[in-house]
Amino acid sequence: MIRFILVALTLLLYLLFGIPILLIEWLISRWNPHFRDISCLRMVQAAFKLILWFTGAHITYIGRENIPKDQAVLYVGNHNSYFDILLTYSQCPGLTGYVAKSEMLRYPLLRDWMKRLYCLFLDRTDIRAGLQMIKTGIDYIKSGISICIFPEGTRSTDGKIQPFKEGSLKMASKTGCPIIPIAITNSAEIFENHLPKVKPCRVIVEYGAPIHPKELTKEEQKFLGAYTQQQIQEMLDRHSI
Repeated sequence: MIRFILVALTLLLYLLFGIPILLIEWLISRWNPHFRDISCLRMVQAAFKLILWFTGAHITYIGRENIPKDQAVLYVGNHNSYFDILLTYSQCPGLTGYVAKSEMLRYPLLRDWMKRLYCLFLDRTDIRAGLQMIKTGIDYIKSGISICIFPEGTRSTDGKIQPFKEGSLKMASKTGCPIIPIAITNSAEIFENHLPKVKPCRVIVEYGAPIHPKELTKEEQKFLGAYTQQQIQEMLDRHSI
């Protein structure tokens, strides 16, 4: 339980001490918004790396050289654990917003940090709101902010990929930005497979070669979600824990 306590305590202290930090960052944004954005990114990444260290997980990252450093991308990954966010966000080279369920808006401070980090909130019961969320994501990508999405719509409980929702990849097809497929293996073994304990384990996070939607066939573009899912599945099949 000591690892769980350390993880929870780190998160709690970060949110509490983040109250004055959010104010300071707001003041900084008055004269240098980009500096504010980058400082927020690096602070959260440092906190996430510390939390991952507390878990004792041995994390193998593969293919990080596939992430472009000079343009916004759409990260697309399979989803098994809450820790998938920490595993991937801690590696983002530039500003990146995540698509999260709208229920996250219930939590003060956490939602404030998420908004500051350009996260998008999806209301799965409101089609119109979902379309607006996609439009906002398109605007973010056009302005140089990457987006990360887990197109299964929820965490997989058995480790198998659920069908990707095709609409979730509209942000790539509409902007032409590269899709970076992410294959995550064994992340649920950190926490979800034995709640409430946090246990050391081996995790693999692999970044595949960029997928350029406009270079695909018409059929592949039509079913871009299925095509991306297949690329991720092939990476998962190569992983050995």
